[in-house]
Amino acid sequence: MRVIIDRFEGEYAVVELEDGSMAYLAAKLLPGAREGDVVLITVDHEATARRKKRIQGLWQRVAQGKNEKK
Repeated sequence: MRVIIDRFEGEYAVVELEDGSMAYLAAKLLPGAREGDVVLITVDHEATARRKKRIQGLWQRVAQGKNEKK
């Protein structure tokens, strides 16, 4: 999804979405961005899958009692 930075209001950037509606994003997520810049927002599916796998492993360890310190 591409958004266009319309303006900054305090700690927020007001961005125009692809459908023309407006939304607020935390300005700290857009370091160096300026009014008029086009920002690409993507979902990192590979990183998400790695994170889910790691968390599932941690839950399995907890469920099996292997997380106890000796």
